Amino acid sequence: MTPDIPATDAFADEDDVTIIEHGDEPTATPDLIKDVTTQTFVQDVIEESRRQPVLIDFWAPWCGPCKQLTPVLEKAVKAAGGRVKLTKMNIDEHPAIPGQMGIQSIPAVVAFVNGQPADGFMGAQPEAQINAFIARLTKNMPAPEGSIEEALQDAEAAVEAGDPQAAAAIYSEVLAQDAANVAALAGLARLQAEAGAFDRAKETLAKIADDKREDAAVKAVQAILDLAEQAKSLGPITELEQKVAADPADHQARFDLALALNAAGRRGDAASHLVEIVRRARGWNDDGARKQLLQFFEAWGPTDEATVEGRRRLSSVLFA
Repeated sequence: MTPDIPATDAFADEDDVTIIEHGDEPTATPDLIKDVTTQTFVQDVIEESRRQPVLIDFWAPWCGPCKQLTPVLEKAVKAAGGRVKLTKMNIDEHPAIPGQMGIQSIPAVVAFVNGQPADGFMGAQPEAQINAFIARLTKNMPAPEGSIEEALQDAEAAVEAGDPQAAAAIYSEVLAQDAANVAALAGLARLQAEAGAFDRAKETLAKIADDKREDAAVKAVQAILDLAEQAKSLGPITELEQKVAADPADHQARFDLALALNAAGRRGDAASHLVEIVRRARGWNDDGARKQLLQFFEAWGPTDEATVEGRRRLSSVLFA
């Protein structure tokens, strides 16, 4: 929720703030994070926001959620590599500005862009959401050296935190700066594929140059798309389970069941059935079960729990 923010000139009350006269040059500061007072608000927030977005974090020493939010904000601002600055105002010591802005609860964060309040939120937020918030503010801004790599790390962190929307926003920000970035294209395509938007994922992958197609992340997304295509022709899981129960040596039915289970998100069960085929008949379908497992592992990623467990179980069968 964005605070009810009045027009910028409401801040220019000479009883409350120090006014920068027209034509004065505000002093630039290299500080990414600093405390701001009623007297320095115009210079440190409004004027500075004409160079890059400036966040103002309204807090108080007695506010527990503020203590949770501020370190996360500071980390995100540092990761942005100079494209956004953070200012912090203690509302107990400086009540005038938050009063004029209609701040009724804290923590509250307001983003200023080009001298005007542009966006904001209230309450403690997870790191991924804050990264996405900053990504929206800094979209289409030139990327400082090193910031793309940091943004990609933030996107991966958002994925691991279970926040694909925040990750997609960060990938989109990277692509706004570097349209051919393979990691961002592959990351975005993976999110699209995992959400079932296969056509969009294919379109995103198509933007990757042919000489980059062997990248592990690209191959993983392609594997997801190939598996989804395979699963289209399969019957219902219940019917396949019944076939396998009726004839455990029906390797084709078990193989199809593994594909269907994977498509349904049951990775561990899918791997188990393929391992069982390898155990029963290693050479079936030209070693097809083992090869299919390897494609699963590629699609799931090397650190996925199902991959780790599946590799362990496959090794125990192969080297028994």
